[in-house]
Amino acid sequence: MKIFLLDHLSFVLLYLFNMLFLFIFYRDLGGFETLENLCYFIFLSSFLLGVFLLYRYLSQKRLYDKLSRMPSKLEDTLSPAGNTPVGDGVNRLFQAQYKLYQEQIQAYKRKQAEHLTFIHQWVHQMKTPISIIHLILQENEGEPYIENIRQELERLSRGLNMALYMARLESFEHDFTVETVPLNSIVAEVINEQKRYFIRKKVYPEVRVDSGIAVKSDRKWLKFIIEQLLVNAIKYTEEENKKVIVSAYESNKGKVLEVKDQGVGIPPNDIRRVFEPFYTGENGRKFGESTGMGLYLVKEVCKKLEHHIELESKPNEGTIVRIVFTG
Repeated sequence: MKIFLLDHLSFVLLYLFNMLFLFIFYRDLGGFETLENLCYFIFLSSFLLGVFLLYRYLSQKRLYDKLSRMPSKLEDTLSPAGNTPVGDGVNRLFQAQYKLYQEQIQAYKRKQAEHLTFIHQWVHQMKTPISIIHLILQENEGEPYIENIRQELERLSRGLNMALYMARLESFEHDFTVETVPLNSIVAEVINEQKRYFIRKKVYPEVRVDSGIAVKSDRKWLKFIIEQLLVNAIKYTEEENKKVIVSAYESNKGKVLEVKDQGVGIPPNDIRRVFEPFYTGENGRKFGESTGMGLYLVKEVCKKLEHHIELESKPNEGTIVRIVFTG
């Protein structure tokens, strides 16, 4: 109604001006000799204006309703806007805009698919030389430079895996399978894969996960989550002979997997932003090699798997990250 009134404000102003003009004109010619004639003139003019506005409103009501309500989804813009010339014009405009929008979306999806295909192929191509380098290192075990090369190779492998999982996240719905996953076995698997990192940093894992605790999740993505949490826990533990404690238990919220370190902790100003993409924070700038994507990816994967993530941290005391399985 508001749009209708604003659209016809000029009609009303023109009517008032016209009525005033006719009133003055006829008065000067000796018209409106009685009050009844004046009232009849005003009533008749107002009645004709009201009929005109009512007709305009009813004939274009669907158009005004469409312009008054914001659409909840894109297809709502294609609903008919009336059979008037203006309504037909608005319909054609919205249909043309929708078509252009769909063409741009499809073009974007094609480019995104090409980019993801390239990332997948590139990561898999890089894994071949990495495997060869691993074999070469095994053949030259004992050389003083081997450990440095192996350390850089591990960093490269972690970076490639993160790039691969980042690419897979875009098509997550087609890349996960819900199954019953024993937490004890998957935690042991990840710790075994990161054993060199533990040894090099002189940080020791402590597992408090009962063999009977299992959760509903995707094994591959859950392994990625645990790996990211363990790598962060090791990376940000400066002192030697510290522990990374991995435990699992049941709470009133559901089953909980907890990773607790005794590292440097997170500054209070950074805690609320650690899950933002590319945010490295004070620790990331201090320790280097931080992409700011690890915890962001962990949170996004948890969201898609309908797990809940919690984080607590105190500077110089350590960090606790909990994954809550509510299903």
